[in-house]
Amino acid sequence: MTTPLPPRDLPEAADVVVVGAGGAGMTAALASQARGLETVLIEKSGYFGGSTARSGGGVWIPNNYALEAAGQGDDPELSRLYLDSIVGDVVPKVRRDTYLERGPEVMDFIRERTPLRFTWVPQYADYHPEAPGGRAAGRSAEPVPMDARFLGDELARLHPQYTKAPANMIVTQADFRKISLGLRTLRGPVTMAKVLLRRIVSLVRGQRMYAMGNAIAIGLRKGLMDAGVPVHYDTELRDLVLEDGRVVGVRVLRDGAESVIRARRGVILGSGGFEKNLELREKYQPEPTSVDWTTGSQFNTGGGVLAGIAAGAQTDLMDDAWWGPTIPLPSGPWFCLAERNLPGSIIVNQAGRRFMNEAQPYVEAVHEIYRGEATGIGHVPAWMIVDQRYRNRYLFAGLSPRQPFPGRWYKNGTVRKAATLKALAAEIGVPADALVETVERFNGFARAGVDGDFHRGESAYDKYYSDPRVKPNPSLHVIDETPFYAVKIVPGDLGTKGGLVTDEHARVLRPDGSAIPGLYAAGNVSSAVMGRTYAGPGATIGPALTFGYLAAEDIARTED
Repeated sequence: MTTPLPPRDLPEAADVVVVGAGGAGMTAALASQARGLETVLIEKSGYFGGSTARSGGGVWIPNNYALEAAGQGDDPELSRLYLDSIVGDVVPKVRRDTYLERGPEVMDFIRERTPLRFTWVPQYADYHPEAPGGRAAGRSAEPVPMDARFLGDELARLHPQYTKAPANMIVTQADFRKISLGLRTLRGPVTMAKVLLRRIVSLVRGQRMYAMGNAIAIGLRKGLMDAGVPVHYDTELRDLVLEDGRVVGVRVLRDGAESVIRARRGVILGSGGFEKNLELREKYQPEPTSVDWTTGSQFNTGGGVLAGIAAGAQTDLMDDAWWGPTIPLPSGPWFCLAERNLPGSIIVNQAGRRFMNEAQPYVEAVHEIYRGEATGIGHVPAWMIVDQRYRNRYLFAGLSPRQPFPGRWYKNGTVRKAATLKALAAEIGVPADALVETVERFNGFARAGVDGDFHRGESAYDKYYSDPRVKPNPSLHVIDETPFYAVKIVPGDLGTKGGLVTDEHARVLRPDGSAIPGLYAAGNVSSAVMGRTYAGPGATIGPALTFGYLAAEDIARTED
């Protein structure tokens, strides 16, 4: 069994210093070491994995080996056309094209250097499948579940998960789609039975099984252990060290003392976004905002972004994020994914009116929330309206079908319940006549199978988390079975997407377009290659892995 390097004092210098042990940082460190560069990785927290470990683990990289193996490769010109059409000039074309061209190579590199393996997520559509070059079958891959016993004691340092699950309860993205439908289809109970069987088998064998983002983090960490890359935990970046305009090291805080680690060749920032920094959120992001609405890592407070700014870096997209409608539960935010796509639900604003296609991609949904908030109507909080039939049929925020909403959810103000729509309107403070009229109008659309206001259910993406037993539109069903429920919705996120501007080599740029020598960035510390949109499942992690790899490549080929 491979064991991690023993704890030791921080080194005085290395060829490459990588900041952050998330997906971007670990890939960058692995790639740097593989190119013969002495590499060290520092991590602010006591954990590895960052937001990657907390994620669903999807990776959106067209034409990678997992897609090819499943017969899902496609013409590279189509994926290029797709990003051109949805991202546009918000991000330079050379950066978009480089991501698509080099991404598959990065996936091959990870397969060669780690135990991590990926497989296609069947039919998980691109988020804009009807756009030019979009694919209804999707281009997303997810990690194959793995037994993490090879990490030994290091496994205890895996970043805490977004939601708690029993040991070895392995649910993949492909599984979740089926399970969310409860007993509505045979696939739901069959999949749950398989999940339970896998858990029993793994417990009998003494395995420590992990999937989704956990598996990505674990696989990369094993790669670093095998490569001999030291990871120094509880070591916080305080500043970048510059000499004659070049970044030559990092100033860090550890055990209450500051020290400097020199970087002979370069520094790669992979330290995440600033979602947990209220001051930065209030400075840059639309209001209202809160650090309590994000599911990102608690340690993502923008240290890398601030250090880059102090070094003269340009920033972009600081007002944007990897948004998603979110339910503020007493235990923490719940990223609302399948719940708002399933038929028999709508979302209304404080005027009691629908204002969007509830099933649209989550980034775009929150853009609509904030767009409406700016008009003064009031979209925060919004309210998801469902009836008892909906609750009887589907999983909801971790609750089984028919399972009552917990009393603490009512006490927290997250959920309201009433026997009539008018009474429910009074509970949430919206005009009763408007709410009744809105539901009646939606019910008409559901019976006809056509959403005449917002076209819900027309996109292949809308249909992914829908109910195939509902006809004629699997995303629409009447809301008419008492009692009725209202669930609070706020503009949450998976992390911020604004940060340091980089080029196609992941070099950090100044406002004049010149590169800051010796400084690179990847992941959410950098401004997103996806611009203001989201290409598909895994379009956050895919670029993080790719540009971490490309940063190491550029350092290796750059002369001292």
